Amino acid sequence: MALRLVADFDLGKDVLLWLRAQRAASEASGAGSGGSDVLENDYESLRVLNVERNGNIIYTYKDDKGNVIFGLYDCQTRQNELLYTFEKDLQVFSCSVNSERTLLAASLVQSTKEGKRNELQPGSKCLTLLVEIHPVNNVKVLKAVDSYIWVQFLYPHVESHPLPENHLLLISEEKYIEQLRIHVAQEDGNRVVIKNSGHLPRDRIAEDFVWAQWDMSEQRLYYIDLKKSRSILKCIQFYADESYNLMVILILCVLRLVNFGCDYHQDREKLSKHLTLCVFTNHTGSLCVCYSPKCASWEQITYSVFYIHKGHSKTFTTSLENVGSHVTKGITFLNLDYYVAVYLRGHFFHLLNVQHPDLICHSLFLTGNNEMIDMLPHCPLQSLSGSLVLDCCSGKLYRALLSQSSLLRLLQNTRLDCEKMAALHCALYCGQGTRFLEGQIIQWISENVSACHSFDLIQEFIIASSYWSVYSETSNMDKLLPHSSVLTWNTEIPGITLVTEDIALPFMKVLNFKGYWEKLNSNLEYVKYAKPHFHYNNIVVRREWHNLISEEKTGKRRSTAYVRTILDNAIKLTPLLQEEDSHQRLLMGLMVSELKDHFLRHLQGVEKKKIEQMVLDYISKLLDLICHILETSWRKHNLHSCILHFNSRGSAAEFAVFHIMTRILEATKSLFLPLPPGFHTLHTILGVHCLPLHNLLHCIDSGVLLLTETAVVRLMKDLDNTEKNEKLKFSIILRLPPLIGQKICRLWDHPMSSNIISRNHVTRLLQNYKKQPRNSMIDKSSFSVEFLPLNYFIEILTDIESSNQALYPFEGHDNVDAEFVEEAALKHTTMLLGL
Repeated sequence: MALRLVADFDLGKDVLLWLRAQRAASEASGAGSGGSDVLENDYESLRVLNVERNGNIIYTYKDDKGNVIFGLYDCQTRQNELLYTFEKDLQVFSCSVNSERTLLAASLVQSTKEGKRNELQPGSKCLTLLVEIHPVNNVKVLKAVDSYIWVQFLYPHVESHPLPENHLLLISEEKYIEQLRIHVAQEDGNRVVIKNSGHLPRDRIAEDFVWAQWDMSEQRLYYIDLKKSRSILKCIQFYADESYNLMVILILCVLRLVNFGCDYHQDREKLSKHLTLCVFTNHTGSLCVCYSPKCASWEQITYSVFYIHKGHSKTFTTSLENVGSHVTKGITFLNLDYYVAVYLRGHFFHLLNVQHPDLICHSLFLTGNNEMIDMLPHCPLQSLSGSLVLDCCSGKLYRALLSQSSLLRLLQNTRLDCEKMAALHCALYCGQGTRFLEGQIIQWISENVSACHSFDLIQEFIIASSYWSVYSETSNMDKLLPHSSVLTWNTEIPGITLVTEDIALPFMKVLNFKGYWEKLNSNLEYVKYAKPHFHYNNIVVRREWHNLISEEKTGKRRSTAYVRTILDNAIKLTPLLQEEDSHQRLLMGLMVSELKDHFLRHLQGVEKKKIEQMVLDYISKLLDLICHILETSWRKHNLHSCILHFNSRGSAAEFAVFHIMTRILEATKSLFLPLPPGFHTLHTILGVHCLPLHNLLHCIDSGVLLLTETAVVRLMKDLDNTEKNEKLKFSIILRLPPLIGQKICRLWDHPMSSNIISRNHVTRLLQNYKKQPRNSMIDKSSFSVEFLPLNYFIEILTDIESSNQALYPFEGHDNVDAEFVEEAALKHTTMLLGL
């Protein structure tokens, strides 16, 4: 399944077995069962009450006498500790313990059964108590009311803190939130007592709220006010120094809400008819509000996700299949850091990309009978901080993870492009650039290069994998580098409809942001002012590269030092073959230069050396992925180095590799990404092996094959001068750039090559020719042909060469003279006349 739940804690294994062992040891010693007595049928009373910030788990159970016992499971030592016993028949609603385990706060519901009414506080249904437990000393009643009260100690640090004051939150069903400040003192060694227990200072934090959620990991309290038919989300951040700030105020279009708090023993089917609302954050500064309204009918399910950090919301609607099977559980939202999972067991599973929610194809939606849906727990799950998930029914605490293997299977087996796209991105997120995962994906791509019709599979893999290779370097990387090659997606996702709406951005109350709030504020500033997006693209590189190539052809390059600097940028990038490919080096150097400038503009406060390294890492990753794809295809088809020569015709394996290289070229060409030096040489050699002449020339003319000097030199040397090969060589020479063409002609000992050399020489001499008075002193004795037009032409060329030699005596000239031109002209005429 795509969502893998790994049990961090299991009441049955981690607590119940320990309790039974305690009972057995007690009976063996003859001390009786005592407070550790747990009968076989007492497992139903054992349940998890709370998970604290440090990961410790508080649970409760009843012994055979009906006494309520509180225990704690230490997640570090994996040991259990009994905290406190109430010798009363009570139902525990909420519980929390301070970080030193010296104070216990609990809300208990008194039994209403006849004859079992407790006398702790007559007339009240819910008691909220504060207990000294180190050692057991005193019990103080904080509240005695008919409404439910949820209690939570603040944990200023993950570990215990030295401050003498403990802070306790009381969140009441009567729509108010208080913070109690509890001073403690140490007496008689380890004994801890509450100072001034008769009057505990308290602050009223919020009033008239209709919903609340506690983030135990980040020590944040979210709550919603309902004012003038508007739902206003607020967040209070509690700090290590025991202070707190109201951080965010946000207006939501969510009107129907229920009060906070419910009886644990309330009918679960009734709870499923209420709305579900969750607030999720992650370390990148994202803030999501997930909302599912009450269901009037189970034929259609609607849920909304407010991507606050992106400035918009998405409302999804899906029709349920097999509604005849009674639905008793509502929608579950789970926080998976980079993703949010939304699912209804047996019906659908939606994995929403939080960081890049703009295109629906980057989120995975599955329906029907699917292994990823059926293997999820039956009971509702409560999502906690840090991808922790609590199953209240079974008492298991899971860590929710995405399964690479399941995602790879989905990528390989699904027929839908949208699911391939989503599975590819999910898998790459899980792997974060690991070589093994990339190898598996590349292996599949090499066998299914044409599997996708809506997007280029190679292109998408190269861009997404390169993005993840440097993503962790800085929190703003998702704004600066593209994570996908797809800019728009107009194809519908089967089984779901979507409505996207802009939302009002939240108002941040505090100016001096730190940590998460600084990142969230940065995201909000980006939404406000980043038009167009900051994502890097190669438009500037494309324009500058074409300019430099044009200057090279005309010989009017603006600055040798500038070009040398650009070429030096590419020195540290590893080539595919040890070949000097100046054009690819130029392209890589330009990309290094432009990407470095892009990062320097937008990454304030990051060292220049780190930015330079990130740029080199990113471009090296691009090139490495291309090499990896090619090497995988090469090994798969068992090719050898002999293909680098022209002494054999192409095999089916060579044609397959040629096809892969052509697809790589198409993928990089539209994005204007560099290719490893040597790529074009290998591609051309394979093309000569595999293609008929007319197809080969068509590929050259259309730009699919780029003729490099290395490839043409090998072609001239390896192929003999049969009629077929002569035609190939001549066709290739005619398509070479002038400078390379002149050099190649000198390597081919053939009349046709001589003819080309002479033509180029004459063309160059006559380009700037101006008719001047004839020099009658020219020696005509060398002219053996009495063909007057040719004699006259040779006389002009000799005159020009003599003048050039006099003007530029030290300038190098080709080893071509009038006699050679004469001979070449006669040979060419003879061939044309068939003499």
